[in-house]
Amino acid sequence: MPTETLIRRKAGAAVAAIEERTPAHRDRAIDGLRALALLAVPTGHWLLGGFTRDADGTLHNASPLATLGYFAPMSWVLQMLGIFFLVGGYSSVLSYRRSAARGESTGRWMRGRLVRLGRPVLGVTAVWAALVPLLSAMGVPGGTVRTAAVLVVQPLWFVGIYAGVTALTPYCVRAARRLGAWAAAPLFGTVAVVDLLRYGPYGDAMPSWLGMVNLVPGWLFAYQIGVSWGEGKLGKRGGALLLGSGAALFALLLLVFHYPASMVGVPGETRTNSHPPSLLVLALATFQCGAAVLLRDRLAKVLRRPALWAPVVVVNLSAMTIFCWHQSAMLAAAVPSSFLGTFAGLTTAPDSLGWLLARLAWMPVFALALVAIGSVTRRFDAPWKGVNRGRRAVAAVLAGAFALYAFAVV
Repeated sequence: MPTETLIRRKAGAAVAAIEERTPAHRDRAIDGLRALALLAVPTGHWLLGGFTRDADGTLHNASPLATLGYFAPMSWVLQMLGIFFLVGGYSSVLSYRRSAARGESTGRWMRGRLVRLGRPVLGVTAVWAALVPLLSAMGVPGGTVRTAAVLVVQPLWFVGIYAGVTALTPYCVRAARRLGAWAAAPLFGTVAVVDLLRYGPYGDAMPSWLGMVNLVPGWLFAYQIGVSWGEGKLGKRGGALLLGSGAALFALLLLVFHYPASMVGVPGETRTNSHPPSLLVLALATFQCGAAVLLRDRLAKVLRRPALWAPVVVVNLSAMTIFCWHQSAMLAAAVPSSFLGTFAGLTTAPDSLGWLLARLAWMPVFALALVAIGSVTRRFDAPWKGVNRGRRAVAAVLAGAFALYAFAVV
């Protein structure tokens, strides 16, 4: 039997098996939205992040956003944290409701959610704690090791934010039941006031830490909308309002109030939209949430097709693996290449359209590296059965050591 035919048969059997095991009540649209937001994370980091290489082979972080202004709109598409928090809020309230129906305490439900988030993070940081001295012993320049540490830690801040937001779920549920979809309005208002203070006429007189006030309300905003959606307090009329108002505000902030065009930080720029979140981030999240609500039924219908549904299931099952290890996958290609010279789109400066075309060619390589790494590291996502307390303690110490090292070099 030809190899191609054999692969098709195996793929078809896998697709059929996934379809057969999917419960009839499964909300395919929500899973589809989550998969879309998940895939946007590595895609964004792989496209909007790059390296420069010194003469001695040392790699440094670089971004095409620093020199190519027309890359900024790409960040509008790839920054899907609004969708991720929306789906997170929706899913959390359903899980919280099921837990309460089983008679479980809020504390037990919370511990379960936080442990599932913490295990993969502990795994990736513990592994990299062991890799740092190993890479140094293998002759990898110290600057490259520091660059790698920064890249690995870079997306993990999101897990901490998401864990904190998840811990607020009971309060979000109460707010949704009392105020409906408008429960997110005070969060939006807080960010708007803080932005007015730090960017308005008296911005020079404001303390530098003021922006940090936006950290919780900024990321809780879309999560609260998701909770309201899960509570049945947000319908298509509300979705249309979110879509229209988000688009209008986004345009206003860009064109009239001159917010930075990029949704992510740009090297060399003193002002950023994402750390902490600005009102522009919330405007984009508002638009994304509205689009998700309006497109939910269509998406659910499309994902009734087994061939489209199967990849969504695979991505969702590998969510934390993708999130925690995608930067390592890029480094797996870049670090060895740095010993051999410069490679277009990988270790050359990201300052031209040619770099983008070359980087697109590297994307499948990164993806294959992620699949290979994930085949080994997925065990960190599952409960650590058979791992005794001593080994867990060692993993925790290693993770803590890597965190201290990484934050020291940021």
